[in-house]
Amino acid sequence: MKKNLHPEYRPVVFRDPSVDFAFLTRSTMISDKTIEWTDGRTYPVVDVDVSAQSHPFYTGRGRVLDTEGRVERFNQRYGRK
Repeated sequence: MKKNLHPEYRPVVFRDPSVDFAFLTRSTMISDKTIEWTDGRTYPVVDVDVSAQSHPFYTGRGRVLDTEGRVERFNQRYGRK
C-alpha cells in the first residue's frame, strides 16, 4: 500500500447530544473537538444528529400516520365505483 495516500484510521467518539449517548469506535473522521473518555484518554468527538438511541425506528416511538394506505385512499376519492 502506498504511504501517505489514505487518511489516518484512529479511535473517534461519536456523540448524539439529544439523548446524551456516545460510543467509541475507529474512524477516519476529523474533528477539532475532543472529549475525555471513561478510560481517561482524550479522543476527537463527532456530534451526530441521529443515532440508534434517538431514531424512532429503533426506539419504538414511531407513529403510523396513514392506516388505510395511499392506494386505498386514492381509490376512495377517484376510483371507479
